[in-house]
Amino acid sequence: MMGELQARVSRASVYPVEEYDAYVANHPLATPYHYSCWLTAVERAYRHTGWLVTVHRGSNLCGVLPLIEIKPPVGVSTLVSLPFCDLAGALADDCDVRNLLLTEAHTLAGTNKVRELEIREGGGALEELDLASGSGSPKVRMLSSLPNDANALFQSFKPKLRSQIRKAEKNGLISEVRKDSAAVEYFYDVFAWNMRRLGSPVHSRDWFRELKRAYGDQMLVGLVFLNDQPVGAGIVLMTGNKACIPWASTLEKYNRLAPNMLLYWALLSYVCEHGCTTFDYGRSTLGEGTYRFKKQWGAKPYELVWTRWLIEESVKSESERAEQRGPVSRLRPVLEGIWRRLPLAVANWIGPKLRRYITL
Repeated sequence: MMGELQARVSRASVYPVEEYDAYVANHPLATPYHYSCWLTAVERAYRHTGWLVTVHRGSNLCGVLPLIEIKPPVGVSTLVSLPFCDLAGALADDCDVRNLLLTEAHTLAGTNKVRELEIREGGGALEELDLASGSGSPKVRMLSSLPNDANALFQSFKPKLRSQIRKAEKNGLISEVRKDSAAVEYFYDVFAWNMRRLGSPVHSRDWFRELKRAYGDQMLVGLVFLNDQPVGAGIVLMTGNKACIPWASTLEKYNRLAPNMLLYWALLSYVCEHGCTTFDYGRSTLGEGTYRFKKQWGAKPYELVWTRWLIEESVKSESERAEQRGPVSRLRPVLEGIWRRLPLAVANWIGPKLRRYITL
């Protein structure tokens, strides 16, 4: 006889991490972001509160929903699953469990007087016909399947892509894939410079240190060097047979040498040789440069669905396809222009103080 479903809301820091991660590891829709490591890093680096909504049937865990509560000094407080990444959302054995998870998340938001609940999830594959007709999402998740060895992967690329990888090597660039903490420092130097160039507040250095501390050897750092200088860097999270690349950057003055090509190849070949069968290239806007870049590696678009509920009004907002709207979007070009003109040291000091409240 099936047992009755029982929901529970716990602070992430006190819930039995082994039980939670074991459930995540065995769920087909889980991503590297779902693991307790992400929640732990957010709490340690930015002091936001992590919550876990769980559902048990008898003694068996049958559903989880990780959440982070973000309370900015001004503006709307948010419960989000999960911040600083593309998707997490509910993992459940069936629809009844999923509905109970969402109900409990709404209750938590009301109890904590949180204004907005946001759940970020992935959808199905998008066909080219959907994209051409405009019925698809403006923001998509780019995924590719990987073969069981790096040579087969390399041979699957078009000749132009293979030549660009070789070009980077001929230009004297050298790649490394590392797991040590010192590699995080190299990554951050490239990443922080590039974020200032893009006009965007940078994450704190401690955020990446805490990610490394939480994920351990499951967090890879790809580096591309010209002589002894890092000119490209990226981070990959590898859990089970899945890998994702949340961040990758290059120094613009060296882009003519194709460091981005060597960086992605180094990381892809590594995860391919270490048992990964799915690679998540992250969020892109349809038709733009990053979308085309990822597509050439064999990535295909999948839907991203970010759903927001305005708790105070008890009204569900429109189910959005990972799209930002409103006054901030209209002001963004102006703000980015100002940010680019800041001295790097100033941008790196101010940036983390703002970035901890920006959930993207």
